[in-house]
Amino acid sequence: MNPLETAREQLRAAQKIARIDQGIFERLLSPDRLIEVSIPVRMDSGKTRVFTGFRSQWNDAVGPYKGGIRFHPDVTREEVMALSAWMTWKTAVLGLPLGGGKGGVVVDTKPFSDHELEALSRGYMRAIAPFIGKNRDIPAPDVSTDPRVMGWMLDEYEVLVGEKAPGVITGKPLVIGGSLVREYATAQGAFFVLENAVQKLHLSRRVRVAIQGFGNGGGHMARLLQESGYSIVGISDSQSTVYREEGLDVAEIEAHKRATGSLKKCFGCESLPREALLAVPCDILVPAALEGAITLKNSKEIQAKLIVEVANGPVTKEADAVLFDRGIMVVPDILANAGGVTVSYFEQVQNAMNAYWTEDDVLQKLKEKMQEAFEAVWASHEKYNTTLRMGAYVVALERVAAAMRARGRI
Repeated sequence: MNPLETAREQLRAAQKIARIDQGIFERLLSPDRLIEVSIPVRMDSGKTRVFTGFRSQWNDAVGPYKGGIRFHPDVTREEVMALSAWMTWKTAVLGLPLGGGKGGVVVDTKPFSDHELEALSRGYMRAIAPFIGKNRDIPAPDVSTDPRVMGWMLDEYEVLVGEKAPGVITGKPLVIGGSLVREYATAQGAFFVLENAVQKLHLSRRVRVAIQGFGNGGGHMARLLQESGYSIVGISDSQSTVYREEGLDVAEIEAHKRATGSLKKCFGCESLPREALLAVPCDILVPAALEGAITLKNSKEIQAKLIVEVANGPVTKEADAVLFDRGIMVVPDILANAGGVTVSYFEQVQNAMNAYWTEDDVLQKLKEKMQEAFEAVWASHEKYNTTLRMGAYVVALERVAAAMRARGRI
């Protein structure tokens, strides 16, 4: 099942509980629009290559579309649409005045020079500029994009419109209106949610944690957890897994990865295949790689009591059912990884005020938002005697439906 069908199936399951107006529900099964663009880029060789880009705008009843832009060779229409749907539910669960969108370009930028990457970034922005704006659709970084790319895109947009517009892009460099904490906001938000789940399940802080993925989300999550006393026993990247029963030194693993480009042959650690991470003995599993990582097959090997989804859509529908039957609690992505979009919202607020908060201010506001959302989802989960995923979807569905009714979109 492709990610779009997964997103729709999750929504249909939530509708069986929420039972919102059928007309509204049917509208929520598809995006408001999908934009496809061609992006010509003159490469350093002098040849011009044309890349395909997308921007999916799912729903804006609660507020402007909001969502990242990814550069990846596996980007598809269906993936971008699914991610824009998940962003709609994510912003709704957090109670943010935003809708859901997502963008992507089908490209492998690893061999690109800085000049080629900048040309692609500016070209994509030129192509989608008529469809975005601080009150219309606000992009942000995602897979293989970062603050530098956002800076180029913001500059290109401002040249096109002829005025400063810092609120049109979030995840920007601090010097041009970015927000403190944004670099590690996804992991920090997931950490706050994990702490709440640990309390609800009465787990000790000395529990063992395994983290799949050692990029921005997984790397920061590992650091935050270790600093708070959790034992990180397993970490994987795209090539391999490192495991140590008595716990890994995250700083040591980071240094080894920087020096060698891989987790392989890390001194004092057991080296395992990449896929082995999901089966290592642990109490908490944090999937922080790409979607669809936990499947019907490997879900039966998981030993954790709690799964916290830092990645988008890491658990397939079939795997979800197996995990539920096995009594493994899953904190869904639309709650667990919403720290990034929440701090992006804070960035917009700061841009609008032209005044900026301290790191402690942002962290406190993020903690409050994540805790409020977790409690709302937990209450929904208990009220309907369902999973946390369905609890979160019901909260989101009811909030978006209420906004659509208020606008007369029935």
